Amino acid sequence: MRKKPNQPKKHDVVFGGQNPPPIDAPILEGIEGVKLRLANPEVEVKVAALKDAINYGDAGIDLIIKALQEESRQVKFTAYDLLKDRTEPKVKQHFANFLFFEFDAIAVNEFGQEISRECHVAEYFVEDLDNGVFLEMVLIPGGTFIMGSPENEKGSSFYEIPLHEVKVPRFFMGKYVVTQAQWEAVAALPQINCFLDPYPCYFKGASLPVEQISWDEAMEFCARLSQKTGRNYCLPSEAQWEYACRAGTTTPFHFGKTITSELVNFGQGIYAFEPKGTYPFKTMPVGNYPPNPFGLYDMYGNVWEFCADSWHDNYEGAPTDGSAWLADNVPRKVLRGGGWSIGPYCCRSGARYWSDRSNKHRGRGPEIGFRVACTAVRTN
Repeated sequence: MRKKPNQPKKHDVVFGGQNPPPIDAPILEGIEGVKLRLANPEVEVKVAALKDAINYGDAGIDLIIKALQEESRQVKFTAYDLLKDRTEPKVKQHFANFLFFEFDAIAVNEFGQEISRECHVAEYFVEDLDNGVFLEMVLIPGGTFIMGSPENEKGSSFYEIPLHEVKVPRFFMGKYVVTQAQWEAVAALPQINCFLDPYPCYFKGASLPVEQISWDEAMEFCARLSQKTGRNYCLPSEAQWEYACRAGTTTPFHFGKTITSELVNFGQGIYAFEPKGTYPFKTMPVGNYPPNPFGLYDMYGNVWEFCADSWHDNYEGAPTDGSAWLADNVPRKVLRGGGWSIGPYCCRSGARYWSDRSNKHRGRGPEIGFRVACTAVRTN
């Protein structure tokens, strides 16, 4: 007699309680076995379970859809790959509500030579700013990382110590820095705290980053965008920015041990042993260079990016929950990422600098922009 898919064998082990099953243990067959394996913390076990789940009809598809929200990029990509070509109504409906995009993340050695290229998938949503202008927001999975730079990292400074562990809840972050087209669209919205010049930039172009703006003006942009959309837009905290930039890496750059002018728009200079490149010495259109493993573009170079935090000379007493580190009567605000005229040392994941919040004392140079963040809240 043919066995029912969910009927256990005599030698199967059924696990209860809160402890996950051992990796190599025999477990209940069928959909219940798949559920147990998906509860295992090992990524390899989860991936294998998802590949089995597709054989169990609607119940299996439900589990795969749920796995799209996993923090592990490998698990998320497996779930996406299993579902992307399916035609079931529930799958099509989910992909209509939550958008996904595929991209390649590149790694290089100290000579700037590509050593790997991995396909990743990220979830995002699109904000319509009207008149054909859109803002893409990428879901950054939550996690824990070590913030700061090792003292033996080339180019590191006392601004980047001590190393400390930070737990960052998931959030959405701009796929790109804010463009001039997006700035113009939001500048046309009702004023909340201060005036926004719709055309502040030295380098002109709709797809170029907005620049020659202040921290106060970036905050006004976030306030107007929040009022228009009903979402809580803000500048990312410094911890969120570094966590999103590193994207699970611990090397000086998310690309690896160095960067090149083919990967980043930065000022001339050699970080490790890479060859000298070709440098534009101006801003470039967003998305012109490869993304990091989270699907974020131009985290290095092009323009410095404002964060929400007040400037502190080091990380003594810094928050460990991913929140912004604010201080009263501190006009300096954190900058991250480097810019088109900045050498490679300032483009490291852990590098940090500052600018006056109003830019009155330093002048408004064409090197400072920003990207936005918002909280990740689901209704399903």
